[in-house]
Amino acid sequence: MARKILAVTAMDKPIADLARMTDHTIVALWASDCAERVLPCFERKYPEDTRPRKAIEACREWVRTGVFRMADVRSISLAAHAAAREIQEDTAARSAARAAGQAIATAHVPAHAIAAAIYAATAVRDASPADADSATARERDWQYQHLLRLRETAVS
Repeated sequence: MARKILAVTAMDKPIADLARMTDHTIVALWASDCAERVLPCFERKYPEDTRPRKAIEACREWVRTGVFRMADVRSISLAAHAAAREIQEDTAARSAARAAGQAIATAHVPAHAIAAAIYAATAVRDASPADADSATARERDWQYQHLLRLRETAVS
């Protein structure tokens, strides 16, 4: 049986629903956190390629400053996705780079955060072949709980 391209879990809908009801900057921070958790999957194999890390850093900078330049967001996101396209076999690294590209795209459209989280879960799945289903479920649970914590912190 062929492996699904993206990890799919029972948490997909609850996470997407919660993300849609969350403030834009909080969901962008969450997307950055999701992508950063799997960035080592990329950086272990491609330590000289900083494009995904720069995408995460740019998203965090947007959250901190609110400064938005569409040309910058677009080029940084596309650079992270280009890094992903250059990977032939390592799907965990590819998904980690895509998670970073989606995280910065969240500055433009909040729904990209959902894709960042799914790509992060996919990287976890592909990095854990012996325990893929459990690892993916744990990651999706962390994502949901982390988004709840970020929302609570923002309200406090």
